[in-house]
Amino acid sequence: MAAGPSRVLPLSSRYVRFGPFQVDQQRQEVSRNGVRLKLQGKVYQVLLALIEKQGEVVTRDELRLRLWPADTHVNYDANVNTTVNKLRQALGDSSEKPLYIETIPRKGYCLIVRPEFAEVPVAVAPVTPANGVNGKARTESASAVKTDIWITLGIIGLILAGMLLGAGITQLWIRHFAPTPGGFWF
Repeated sequence: MAAGPSRVLPLSSRYVRFGPFQVDQQRQEVSRNGVRLKLQGKVYQVLLALIEKQGEVVTRDELRLRLWPADTHVNYDANVNTTVNKLRQALGDSSEKPLYIETIPRKGYCLIVRPEFAEVPVAVAPVTPANGVNGKARTESASAVKTDIWITLGIIGLILAGMLLGAGITQLWIRHFAPTPGGFWF
């Protein structure tokens, strides 16, 4: 398939967006819902290669040539695998149930989402459980915070109850064993 103008034009765009991710090609930064991800150079280069050939297979050889100079002697297969796995981890993707990067057995990899290209950044909505990166994870973390608050309040309540009980027992002890005026103490 020949590369047409529709593929060349978008790559000149500064911003690329797919899913919750935005790539700023000028600054070479990737963010997820406005939060910057730390992608090492080779991991970022793999992402760009996948975006450049959106919907097509990027072969392992293409990645090898892009990532390492011709005179470099490394285990290319292992390093390509490691680099793609680091990218998947950064994107929250998996090879078993891919959301973004599909493995094409014995060939390479394919970006399975259609990226959008723009000259201006896309405004980022505040991350809430309803529109978060992963609604389920955000809801679970919000539930965990609520649970932690109740556990903390429960512990404080138990400590206060223990203190009150201790004070009450101390008062009873003092009243029971305290000498009465004019009385004898044995």
